[in-house]
Amino acid sequence: MSSVSTKVPFGQKLAFGVGMFANQMFPAILGIFMVSLVQSFGFNGWMWSLVYFFPRVFDAITDPIMGFISDNTKSKWGRRKPYVLIGAVIMGVAFTIMWQLYADNSLQYNFWYFFLWSVVFYLGLTFFSVPYVAMGYEMSNDFHERTNIMAVAQWIGQWAWVIAPWFWVIMDDPDWFPSQEVAVRDLAIWVAVPCAIAAMVPAIFIKSKSTLEENYEPLNSSNIGGSLIKILDSFKDAFKIPEFRKICAATFLIFNAFNTVAALTYFVIVYRLFNGDAAATGIWVALFGCIGALGTTFIVIPVVTWMSKRMGKIKAFMWAQGISLIGYTMMYFLFIPGKPWLYLIALPFFSFGIGSLFTIMMSMTADVIDIDELNSGKRREGIFGAIYWWMVKVGFAIAGALSGIIIGVVGFNPDLATTDQQGAVDGLHAFFCFFPAVGTIIAMWIMKSYDITEERANEIRSELDKRKTPTNELVTHYQSGKLLSLASVDLDKGLKTDIDFTKESKAEIRKLFTKSLNKGLSGICFSPYTEGQDIGDILSEEQIQKRMDIIAPYTKGIRSFSCTEGNEFIPKSAHEKGLKTMVGAWIGKDKTQNEDEIGSLIVLAKKGYVDIAVVGNEVLLRSDLTVQELLDYIKGVKQALPGIPVGYVDAYYKFIDHPELIEACDVILVNCYPFWEGYHIDQASIYLNHMYKVTKDIAKGKPVIISETGWPSEGGSINEAKPSQENAMKYFINANNWANKEGVELYYFSSFDESWKVHHEGDVGQRWGIWDKNNQLKNM
Repeated sequence: MSSVSTKVPFGQKLAFGVGMFANQMFPAILGIFMVSLVQSFGFNGWMWSLVYFFPRVFDAITDPIMGFISDNTKSKWGRRKPYVLIGAVIMGVAFTIMWQLYADNSLQYNFWYFFLWSVVFYLGLTFFSVPYVAMGYEMSNDFHERTNIMAVAQWIGQWAWVIAPWFWVIMDDPDWFPSQEVAVRDLAIWVAVPCAIAAMVPAIFIKSKSTLEENYEPLNSSNIGGSLIKILDSFKDAFKIPEFRKICAATFLIFNAFNTVAALTYFVIVYRLFNGDAAATGIWVALFGCIGALGTTFIVIPVVTWMSKRMGKIKAFMWAQGISLIGYTMMYFLFIPGKPWLYLIALPFFSFGIGSLFTIMMSMTADVIDIDELNSGKRREGIFGAIYWWMVKVGFAIAGALSGIIIGVVGFNPDLATTDQQGAVDGLHAFFCFFPAVGTIIAMWIMKSYDITEERANEIRSELDKRKTPTNELVTHYQSGKLLSLASVDLDKGLKTDIDFTKESKAEIRKLFTKSLNKGLSGICFSPYTEGQDIGDILSEEQIQKRMDIIAPYTKGIRSFSCTEGNEFIPKSAHEKGLKTMVGAWIGKDKTQNEDEIGSLIVLAKKGYVDIAVVGNEVLLRSDLTVQELLDYIKGVKQALPGIPVGYVDAYYKFIDHPELIEACDVILVNCYPFWEGYHIDQASIYLNHMYKVTKDIAKGKPVIISETGWPSEGGSINEAKPSQENAMKYFINANNWANKEGVELYYFSSFDESWKVHHEGDVGQRWGIWDKNNQLKNM
């Protein structure tokens, strides 16, 4: 990911903006050149619709896949830059080749030649645009700076629309080219080369840090092939956010209603104002797009950026679209034959619709991505950008097809003069003015309840910053350095079972980890929740069984944390595989839920699925119950389950603080986390040994089991404790070597990464698994 900062140097904004020029110039020129397909090469209405529709649908389908690939790319140049560069080259080459059309060829040949090369061009556009847009989203975390970035980019990008309309004049001017046919072939080269260079600028000049060490999903063929399911899940996650649904729907309506009729601009001006005489039209077709783009560049973008800072993004959006409705209405009355200059009066109002759209909406999308990170713990600029532009491009494809349908519906024929088809020309004009107005009104109605204010955005950003703070300010109930207040720890006497990793390469550490895992664990904590699930979701027996099949070969025992909402399938599945079970009833402040949990635990035990019954996990650490309330629950379960060992799980020092727990429990179940206490990985197993010993000393001969210990592979640090995949493997190896040598029963935490934990422990909370959230073994 690019370096995130509050303010972005203007040079970086400029580099991003130059890319926007290419991103807009290619489609701007494409829309103009497309007229020649009808005028010079004889494409009929259905051919026009197909070359508009299918390549863009292909583009829209490949965008989310590109978003997944971009979000998970490891390279020393970052996630985005390699693809931006590759895409720029493909676009430049394909755009040049696709326009090498000759009227002497058959209509079918020209159609299929253009159709296939346009697919290649749109593939290049996908390679370029998805990571390019994601670059912009991740350049800043500041509410208003995001708008500034998009404003600079849109300002530069608008020059494409200032320049592009003049190609209409050049194409039809015999002093420049003998025909449109020759014009598009030659001009395609003059467009493609500078635009391809402009597209390369972000890849060359925007700063990005290396992602080689990031814990991304592997980009192997099977994973990318299976990414469609993950992309579908990402779509679901994205559209669970109401604000994102509104942004997408509003953009779809405004942009694509406008583009449905934008392709008709040439015909409306030539046939409404000049009776179908293209030569007499002169520069008026060019002026429409040029003056509109200049208005956007020098009026709309600065005004909307100012309004956004003064009144907020949503109010600025509403005002801008309201002004555009005035422009659409004026355009209907000011298109008067023989008086083309009148439409210039409407253009500044007209331009507020499209001119303001992406400046505001792309800034809003960056705010939504923060909400997604708050919910999921992941930065998915590529996926969100792809989804957003997927909506745009699918709609654009539909818009292109609709424009062909409108031509057919009104009965317009470009070979006839206006006087021979006045009704058709009037119909085109009416569609041109009022179709985008209807889309705008519906979009404004959708956006009226959008509620990401600056205050809310800053609160979200503050919470995300807290999660990433590399100090002991991470959300945890554990007491940093607690062990040192209870016992003297001699760091000079390292454990004999420890491996000196300073002598081992990463490859050797990976081999040692694999060997240790294959040797088997005495126990493992079971992680039941799959991606997108949260506490309270009902778990299926199928998903429990699937994960049990993965971990069962590597452990003798399974620990579960709850006995309701599908968790009751865990001990049943474990016992069917011959595994020992430590089955927990989750208890807390909700007394009714406590009774349900304990009742289910007792039922499972009487069915023979429970080897150790656990009443509560870290209840005292969270201060959910008093000690006496907890003891009463333990007593009740012991009475209901004679002959089955009953215990309670908490941080090891809670048993020292409350010796009455030792009396109440049959087995002492302790969570020992050198990480949460902030100890360096090199001393972690020494501290683990001492945590166990101080508990053993006060256990009165009762068995002591380490019910949880582990090390995260990613996230924020706690003092000297640094999460990383390498450190996680080191701790796994040494902790299990020690436990096996000393005969300590140890349940490793945890089996799988679970994203829901980001809400409770920040980024680090979701990264404790031996396997990742996709059930893949994590070994660097």
